[in-house]
Amino acid sequence: MPGKIPENLLEDILGRLDIVELISSYLPLKKAGRNFKANCPFHHEKTASFMVSPDRQIYHCFGCGESGNAFKFLMRHERMDFPEAVEMLAKKTGVVLPDRDRPGAVRAASITAQIYRINELALNFYENNLGSSSATLSRDYLLKRGITLETIKEFRLGLATSGWDGLINFLRSKNAPLSLMETAGLVLPKEAGGYYDRFRNRIIFPIFDIRNRVIGFGARVQDNTLPKYINSPETPVYTKGKNLFGLNVSKDSIRDSDCVVIVEGYLDFIIPYQEGVKNIVASQGTALTLEQIKLFKRYTHNAVMVFDGDTAGELATLRSLDILIEEGINVKIVPLLKGMDPDVLVRQQGVAAFKEKIEHAISFFDYKLKLLKSRYDMKDAHGKSKIASEMLSTINKFDNAILRCEYIKRLSEEIKIPEHYILEELKKIKPNFKPQEIENAPLQKKQAPINPAEKLLIKFMLEEKELIEKIMQELSPSDFQDLRTAKIVSVMQDLVVQGKNIQPSLLMNYFSEDDASQLVCETMFMPELSNQEREKALHDCISRIKVNRLKSRREHLHAQINNAQALGDEQKLNSLIQEFHNLIKKGD
Repeated sequence: MPGKIPENLLEDILGRLDIVELISSYLPLKKAGRNFKANCPFHHEKTASFMVSPDRQIYHCFGCGESGNAFKFLMRHERMDFPEAVEMLAKKTGVVLPDRDRPGAVRAASITAQIYRINELALNFYENNLGSSSATLSRDYLLKRGITLETIKEFRLGLATSGWDGLINFLRSKNAPLSLMETAGLVLPKEAGGYYDRFRNRIIFPIFDIRNRVIGFGARVQDNTLPKYINSPETPVYTKGKNLFGLNVSKDSIRDSDCVVIVEGYLDFIIPYQEGVKNIVASQGTALTLEQIKLFKRYTHNAVMVFDGDTAGELATLRSLDILIEEGINVKIVPLLKGMDPDVLVRQQGVAAFKEKIEHAISFFDYKLKLLKSRYDMKDAHGKSKIASEMLSTINKFDNAILRCEYIKRLSEEIKIPEHYILEELKKIKPNFKPQEIENAPLQKKQAPINPAEKLLIKFMLEEKELIEKIMQELSPSDFQDLRTAKIVSVMQDLVVQGKNIQPSLLMNYFSEDDASQLVCETMFMPELSNQEREKALHDCISRIKVNRLKSRREHLHAQINNAQALGDEQKLNSLIQEFHNLIKKGD
């Protein structure tokens, strides 16, 4: 089962929680008999097919198949991993989770908690500075940059004054040790001893994680002094390349629009967001990292990059493209003019112009090819070779053979080089690539429908624990031909032996596979049978599974016999034939 959290605590959390109450805090539920229903939050639909069972404490969508318990709902809806969902629901239900059993984990957890606290105190200090009567010039600076007072409050912008120890003195008054201030990256040591504030005479942009905790700060000058920005150093809670500025407030809009707009800087995020572009994040002035991509991938697989229209912005875009494509992101680019950035664009031309550019964003292919054509001479053979090489390095990142071949065809047309020569160059990058791989690529194998008898037995066993032992006297998990049902039956059998609960909401914690959890939930929403119908169905299901088991065994033996004949293995052949005859007699 996922994680290292004790089973009894997971059971305790789910036992205290009402899944109807949890899900109704995210979407409106309507009573439907013993259950509740709603339009599924995980796919678009007009007719409600998302069902929630208060009796079983599970949910299942008959439209897209999404199923699970309270942990799974939180993981899918909030894009959390399992430990995060458990931690959140533990706090909600008052269940105390143990510290991890690693050496030093308690101390590390304690330091992390202290850094979150000291960062929050620092932010309060910076906010109060910006709100003071002496900060009129700083507030005017932000207003002139197009940031409203409401936005200043919403994003909790602050001010680090010009003093060398203002924050230090404030934090000392709150009993914060200097060593912790240094660990949090808020102060720097002096050569002669002592400390001074890291941020001075700058506007403060607090950086929050997905759970709205302050993890670091960005600080900008109010004039043309260089460097314009300085950021918190890496700390136990902050790594620049592992966070996206603004994701804490934009994640729902990203999920709803199924697209994320990626910009570089703090103001590039704040100004468009303030004007209505809510599905936006900022990379904090760097090329996108794998960790950042995985953050927004929880909410969408579609991205539009709007980096600054300068050389640094172009290079950052190019460096990001390959990683985005490798991660399966459908990426488009908005090329900006030199000296232009999203902040300036929105302030000078309005948010409508910004939205229009996003709407007409170009493909990675058009963006990169145009950029390469501006750098290399298309009339020169070496120039064409360089363009082809750099384009192919990105095309090679596509896992989909059809997309690769389409882009190869386009590249051939653009640089006027026969396609087979382009393919030859691609083979050097991707040795196993074959032009005909599109034709030969196997179709994604669909799982065969589950035998209704196996599915119905799962339902019976989940509803009556006593039936598990009765059924297991007749059948073993290996008698279930579908891997999903066999896995579920095996887990249930083990839990019965251990004397543990077989509730559906608890059972799915033992499966890492979504399809097994889906099957558990699906069976629970199957129509109820009368006692008489139930008894007959139970007998019929067991009989059908036994018949299928014998049929499958015969087919397997028949194949083994043919193989033994082909190999001329007389001893094995005779043994298999005898086994085959015994099986036939058993079936009779």
